[in-house]
Amino acid sequence: MPAFTTVRVVDDRPDRLHIALDRPDVRNAIDQTMVTELHAVCALLERSPRILIVSGGDGVFASGADIAQLRDRRRDDALAGINSRLMVRIAALPLPVIAAIDGWALGGGAELAYAADFRLASTRAKIGNPETSLGIVAAAGATWRLVELVGEPLAKDILLAGRVLDASEALAVRLVSSVHEPAELPAAADALADRIAKQDPLALRFTKSMMHAPRSAHPAIDEQAQAVLFESDAKFERMTAFLERKKR
Repeated sequence: MPAFTTVRVVDDRPDRLHIALDRPDVRNAIDQTMVTELHAVCALLERSPRILIVSGGDGVFASGADIAQLRDRRRDDALAGINSRLMVRIAALPLPVIAAIDGWALGGGAELAYAADFRLASTRAKIGNPETSLGIVAAAGATWRLVELVGEPLAKDILLAGRVLDASEALAVRLVSSVHEPAELPAAADALADRIAKQDPLALRFTKSMMHAPRSAHPAIDEQAQAVLFESDAKFERMTAFLERKKR
């Protein structure tokens, strides 16, 4: 595992990696160093796929992009997609990504959570995108991922009118799948990872990629994936085990 300065490794197991954003002095603001280190995490998981859990610190998931750096960025920085390309890479990781949101997830921090496959929240979670109040747009995925996740009317309320969702509101619109007391959030993320880890890894990888494929790619990609899986050892082993259990 590389040596990180803005990301802390919480748990490192054969089936999962749990990292925590770790810049408590600036409320886990996402700076260039953190972007670079999260790219390194992605590279690791692309080579050796595992479930990824991302959390923050006590009461803050991530307060957004580092404003001190963001203020100095210019046209070429925007076109380089510094944050947006990281979120695309996180969303495309082979196995599922879980965001465990305790406290504030704003701006780029919210967009990091939107890029995850699952979002769990603590009771003190606050999720929103205040970018337009700072004279910029939410350019790391919120303008399209949030519409897909919660629908256009609520996405407009968040992106255009500055609405911040609390945990109960986020749960009601299924932006998060469950809400827990802060002390119980890590265990809840692990319990979800346990459920995911029981599935066949190759079937998971195919399923996730198929869900993100354009509609025009179906059903060809479904049939191609199934053709590979129908020849896999795991398919025969898992189905045989299922049939043996039914005989008992």
